[in-house]
Amino acid sequence: MKIAVASGKGGTGKTTVSVNIYNTIAKYIDKNVLLVDCDVEEPNDAIFFQNSKLVDTKEVKQLIPQIDTEACTFCKKCAEWCEFNAITIIKKLQFAEINGDLCHSCGACSVACEYGAITEYPQPLGIISHFQTEYGKGLIEGRLEIGSAMQTALIKEVKKEVAGENGSIIFFDAPPGTSCPVVETVSDADYIILVTEPTPFGLHDLKITVELLNDLQKPFGVIVNKAGLGSSEVYDFIEENNIELLGKIPFSKEYAANYASGDILKSITDEIETTYREIAQKLINK
Repeated sequence: MKIAVASGKGGTGKTTVSVNIYNTIAKYIDKNVLLVDCDVEEPNDAIFFQNSKLVDTKEVKQLIPQIDTEACTFCKKCAEWCEFNAITIIKKLQFAEINGDLCHSCGACSVACEYGAITEYPQPLGIISHFQTEYGKGLIEGRLEIGSAMQTALIKEVKKEVAGENGSIIFFDAPPGTSCPVVETVSDADYIILVTEPTPFGLHDLKITVELLNDLQKPFGVIVNKAGLGSSEVYDFIEENNIELLGKIPFSKEYAANYASGDILKSITDEIETTYREIAQKLINK
């Protein structure tokens, strides 16, 4: 089973929920559970597993094309084939350049060039790390190279790491928002957990994310974090649209302080722990 945890905006508690549900299932229900941090621009799941051990790391690279202006005829065919406008050709100036920040390493330009003027060279994309956690099968983290805009490419590589995990429960902690990296993260998930908060911003971005998942025809449910704050509008929207409410995590200043210090797995109230166990059981029974 593959479950993605997503949210329309940052700060709703998506990582808090991902880490706690993983730990709850691993500790009390099924040790064959794996957590994958796909928020590659700012991965922080590992911060909360203070007894974790780094097992393995590997560098991931992407192939970036380069144009040999001595062999190039400046015909512009490669630029026409490029869907990402990464290639600039100015025939009068005998100028040809590929912008590596825009390139998606699709290889189309190499196929388009009939003169052998394009070659590819590896460029760092990011790091994939494996951590052993106290409970469960561990954590896999993707960390994007600073300055790179290729989140989706790295997320694809991170997800390849779980290709052989048959029989396991896999949680993907998605990036916030509804852009391409999120779509890639949830694309092959069996179920998606949407984390929101009972605020106007939370409701606004929840609506956008619900629309996205409906377009993708993905089953999903909602967890309301910081319950007790704001208004009832989020709950009204959930009820009116027949969305499954997986649970409500009550707002707690103490819990927020524990999050800030990285202690959310060590210091948790009985009420919040009970809520996570109930949510975890619902997911296992799906």
